[in-house]
Amino acid sequence: MSHTYATDEQYERWYMAECCRCGQRRHKSGTWPDGYVCRTCSDRAVRTRGTCPGCGQDRALPGLHPVDGCAICTTCAGFSQTFDCSRCGFEGQLLGGRLCERCTLTDRLTALLDDGTGRVRLALTPLLTLLMAMDKPRSGLAWLEMRRGQPGNASQLLRRLGLGEIPLTHDAFHELQPWRAAAHLEELLMASGVLPAVDKYICSFQRWLPVHLADIADPEHVKTIKLFATWHVLPHLRQRADRSHITPSVRRFAAEQIKHATTFLRWLSTRNSTLSSCGQLDIDAWFAQNTEHSRTCLRPLLNWARQSRRCSRSLSIPTMKVSRRPALSETERLAALGRLLTDADTPLRLRVAGVIVLLYAQPLTRIVQLMVDDVLRDGETTLLRLGEPASPVPAPAAALLLAYIADRDNMNTATNQSSRWLFPGRRAERPARPDHMSSLLGEIGIPVAAARGAAIRQQLLELPAPVVADALGYHDKTISRLLREGGGSWSRYAAGDHTRSPVGWVPRGTRDS
Repeated sequence: MSHTYATDEQYERWYMAECCRCGQRRHKSGTWPDGYVCRTCSDRAVRTRGTCPGCGQDRALPGLHPVDGCAICTTCAGFSQTFDCSRCGFEGQLLGGRLCERCTLTDRLTALLDDGTGRVRLALTPLLTLLMAMDKPRSGLAWLEMRRGQPGNASQLLRRLGLGEIPLTHDAFHELQPWRAAAHLEELLMASGVLPAVDKYICSFQRWLPVHLADIADPEHVKTIKLFATWHVLPHLRQRADRSHITPSVRRFAAEQIKHATTFLRWLSTRNSTLSSCGQLDIDAWFAQNTEHSRTCLRPLLNWARQSRRCSRSLSIPTMKVSRRPALSETERLAALGRLLTDADTPLRLRVAGVIVLLYAQPLTRIVQLMVDDVLRDGETTLLRLGEPASPVPAPAAALLLAYIADRDNMNTATNQSSRWLFPGRRAERPARPDHMSSLLGEIGIPVAAARGAAIRQQLLELPAPVVADALGYHDKTISRLLREGGGSWSRYAAGDHTRSPVGWVPRGTRDS
């Protein structure tokens, strides 16, 4: 039997054409009323949705009006084909079997989570429901295809979950590799309620600790570090999670405590000493040879060892030196604020975060915890709920904030499209990382610590300290310390009912001109 193969010239003539939308010569995807269209332009056009200006119906708008070029529906454009899903009837991008992206995603997930009986494993039904409900099923399909064919990709992990090969416990996920894929799936299981909610940074620390212990050669050192982590570091992380939330810096400091404790034990070995036999000369020598950061990281081990009688309780641990960066001047603060309000080249997300820092002296750990619902409208006034009562937002900053909410970025991940976080992150139901946000603000010239210092001191010059503490959500002790540093006194606050913010109060330097 003979086979006929197309020549390059025939292939070019049969399968290639100039796209009527982008003007480039590409593979034909179809012939539309306005001409040949490539796959890229076809996919983009079919995913365009809205109210058709021709018939007034809310549907997909892949067509182009012959006069003004606006997007119109297939009926008004005279298409000979439809884009209706053969199962649910949704009009949009069609994949194999003329199924829409959501139906295709549902079929893929149902097959992966099958327990071997042709049905989804009962315990994983909430996970299936969560993934099927995502706003952009295309992101879910891309997630399933990521690292396809490589061990530990999303599809393989879901298949093993469906067959029961992976126990539904946090400890099981801490042993899986690659850890990023396992961590993301663990967060999805917590978001859907399949696994009990545990702070992601505690999970991250528990996943990292065994790897670190495996690199320690001395068994006695392994035993000591494991006890230190179990009875000191982890309890402190859990207490912090119960009290508020763990930030990336808290998680990083926990790991640094373990690393410096390991280094200290090795250093003692070089001096023919151990934790139980080390003396004051050893402690003084270590503190003399290392930086203040290293000393800060080692203090928890020494305090724990003294309290648990694993070293002499008579040891004296040098006190910690506290250093603070100087705050911005008021002129520098106002200049930075004006630049954020007017610089269209800076991403809107960073402009809004920087304005909140410069106006309200909020730490980024609290800023990323803000929800869209914390932005309130009272007539023509915009309020931001930082404390009680909510703080008014001056007009220029309010316009910027509302514009950002109307068009938030970073919403293209597989599970965060419907997030109510004001600054959503890339992980399931998680806000942005404060350390990452701090780095980005530093790159555009907003030093967060110095900006916060300038903002809070300016507030204390204009308003009584208790009003500032309540409105901005600061603790009384923090405000008292800042007030003393600025030469003020809490006692100058007048008596009376102060449950409401002063009428018309806005931060200085932001009033309408």
